[in-house]
Amino acid sequence: MTSLPPTPDAPGAAPTAHPPRSGAVVAVLAFGGIVVSLMQTLVVPLIPDLPGLLHTSASDASWAITATLLAGAVATPVLGRLGDMYGKRRTLLLSLTMLVVGSVVCALSDALAPMIVGRALQGFSAGVIPLGISIMRDELPAERLGSAMALMSSSLGVGGALGLPGAAALAEHADWHVLFWVSASLGVVVIALVLALVPESPVRGGGRFDLVGAIGLSAGLLCLLLAISKGADWGWGSATTTGLFGAAVVVLLLWSRWELRVTGPLVDLRTTVRRQVLLTNLASIVIGFAMFGMSLVLPQLLQMPEATGYGLGQSMMTAGLCLGPSGLVMMAISPLSARITATWGPKVSLMLGAGVIAAGYGMGVFLMDAAWQVVIISCVIGAGIGLAYSAMPALIMSAVPVSETGAANGLNTLMRSIGTSTASAVVGVVLAHMTTAFGPTELPSLNGFRTAFVIGGGAALVALAVASLLPGRGPDRLTAPSERSGTPQPVAGR
Repeated sequence: MTSLPPTPDAPGAAPTAHPPRSGAVVAVLAFGGIVVSLMQTLVVPLIPDLPGLLHTSASDASWAITATLLAGAVATPVLGRLGDMYGKRRTLLLSLTMLVVGSVVCALSDALAPMIVGRALQGFSAGVIPLGISIMRDELPAERLGSAMALMSSSLGVGGALGLPGAAALAEHADWHVLFWVSASLGVVVIALVLALVPESPVRGGGRFDLVGAIGLSAGLLCLLLAISKGADWGWGSATTTGLFGAAVVVLLLWSRWELRVTGPLVDLRTTVRRQVLLTNLASIVIGFAMFGMSLVLPQLLQMPEATGYGLGQSMMTAGLCLGPSGLVMMAISPLSARITATWGPKVSLMLGAGVIAAGYGMGVFLMDAAWQVVIISCVIGAGIGLAYSAMPALIMSAVPVSETGAANGLNTLMRSIGTSTASAVVGVVLAHMTTAFGPTELPSLNGFRTAFVIGGGAALVALAVASLLPGRGPDRLTAPSERSGTPQPVAGR
C-alpha cells in the first residue's frame, strides 16, 4: 500500500529541499566541528605552564583538562536528545553559545576556579559534531549525505591536529589569554553562520524530556570518567578510585533499569543493543583510544631532549607543525571514505580504517629516529582515523529511527570520549612507569614509547575484530531526508 507523502506543514513532514544551499550547510557545520575540536586542544601547549599561570599545583591544574572531558561526556547524549525533541539547530546554537561564554570566562581568568568553570562550559560544545551530523541527515539530499557526514565526522580530528600548531604559536608569542579570545571569536563567527545559512529541521521526536535519566547518566559518567582520568593521581587501588568505579556500576545499572521502564527515555536502550549499533559503539571506544594514544605519545617523543639518545629535541611549535599534516590527511580522506562506504558499505570503511591505524602504530615501533618519520606515522594513523570516524555515523544512522538520530549520534560520540579517557589513563601509566634517568628527572624511556605504540596498534586490531562482526552490507544505505517514519527505510547509495 502506497501512502501519501506528508504535507510540509504536518508534524514529522520532510523539510523542503534546498539544493543550492546544501554546500553552505555542510561547510558551516564542518567549520563548527573544527572549531569545537580545536577548543579541546587549546590548552595542550599550556600544560607544562598551567600550574604557574593559575598559581596552583600540577595535580589541581589538570582539572582544567578533566573538566572539559567530563562536561563533554555528559553533554553529548543529553544535547542529542534535546535536539531530537526541540530542534537540532536550536540546540546546536545553545552548544556554541556555551563555547563562547566558556572561552570568555577562561580569557578573563587568572585562577584555577574560574578556569575550571570556563573549561567545563567549553566542554558542553562537544554536542556540536553529533548534532551537525543529525542536521545533515535531515537537510541534505541522499546523494550528498555520505560525503557530508564523512567530512563532519573527520572534523573532530582535523581541528585537533590543525589547532595544535596554531595554539603553540600563540602560546609562544602572545599572552596565553589570547588563545581563549580567539576561541570566543571563532565561536561567534560559527553562530553567525549557523543563523544565516543552516535551516531548522521540522523533524521532532516529541515526548517529555527524561530528567531523571539525564541526572542518572550524568552521575554514572562522572563517577566512571573521574575514576579513569584521576586514578593515576589518586592511586588505582585507593578507596576513592575503587569507590568511584563501584558507584559508576551501581548508578549505571539503576539508570538502565529506569530507561527500560520509562516512556520516552533519554537513551533508547532497546535500540542501542541492536547488533549494528552496539558493535559500532564498542568499536568507537577502541578507535577513540587509538586516536588519543597518538596525541599523547608523538608530541612527547618530538620534544624529548636529543641527549636521551632517542628524543628528537624539537620545540613546541615544531612539534605542532609535525602533527598538523595528519589533520589535512583526515580531511582529504573523507571523500574516499564516502566512496568506499557507498560502494561496499560502512563496515568495510570501518575495518579498513582500523587496519590502517594498526599499520601506522606498527610503523611507529620502528620509525622513531627523525621528525619526518613521525610526520609519516601521524599521517598514516590520521588516514585510518578519517576512514573509521567517517564510517561510524553511517552505521549508526542506518540502524536508528530518524527521530532518534541526535541522541544516537551523541551516544556514539560519548563512546569515543570514553575511549580517549581510557587512553589517557593507560598511556599515562605506561609512560610514567617505564622511565629512564635524565639528570635529576625521570623521562619516558624508549621502551615506554614502543610499548605505547604496541598498545595503540593492539587497540586498533581490537576495533578491526569488533567491526568484522558487524552485519555485512552491500552499498551504503541511509535514510533519505524525505522518509520521516519511525523506522528507517533503506535507500541505495548513489
